[in-house]
Formats: sequence, C-alpha cells, structure tokens
Amino acid sequence: MARVKRAANAQKKRRTVLESASGYRGQRSRLYRKAKEQMLHSMQYAYRDRRDRKGDFRQLWITRINAASRANGMTYNRLIQGLKLSGIEVDRKILADLAVHDEAAFAAIVEVAKAAVAAEGTGGAPAKAA
Repeated sequence: MARVKRAANAQKKRRTVLESASGYRGQRSRLYRKAKEQMLHSMQYAYRDRRDRKGDFRQLWITRINAASRANGMTYNRLIQGLKLSGIEVDRKILADLAVHDEAAFAAIVEVAKAAVAAEGTGGAPAKAA
C-alpha cells in the first residue's frame, strides 16, 4: 500500500478551522485545539438558536397582536377565536405586520372577529342549575 503524506491536507484542515475561528478572543482564535473546540460549540449553539428564533418571533408577533387588539377593545384570545369562527385564515406574522403598519386594516379584522364572537355567544359550558 502506498504511503500517504498528510502535511498538506492537515495544514489545510487547520487553516480552515483557524479562519472560521477568527474573531474569537484569546487562544480560541489562535490555537488549533482550542479553536476547534470553540467551533464545535459555536455550531451547536447556532443549530439550537436557529430553532429558538422561530419561537421568539412567534412570541413577538403574539405580543404585538395582543397590544393592538386590546387597543381595539378585544383580547388576543378572543381575536383568534373570532378569526377561526369567521373563517379568516391569516397567520400571526401577517396580523402583527398589519397591527404595526396598517392599523385601519387591523381594526377592520378585529371588527369582523368581534361580530363572529358575538354571533357565536360565549361558547362556554352551559350554566349549572342551582
């Protein structure tokens, strides 16, 4: 079997790790072993946080929708209930964008939801006879 000299490949691998670790503080950007460990951790954090970002944005959208719907005299919970009852399929991202940038359109959606909730009634369990 032929002998494989690894000097060029090993140097290339180390160079790519150190280049991707540039910007880290101290030994983490200068020493190969520390840089490689930090890169592995950084990639794990990035993977985790890409998934967390989706939940963070959903939470932000819900907060914005709730604030705008309360300004129009309705809670977030009742607004979503009214939208489902009236058959309006607008996701939270679009609702939050309307609440921030087009208040008149959001107010119209809230009015439709209010009418749907009022037509449905309270929707709770029937009251118990005492």
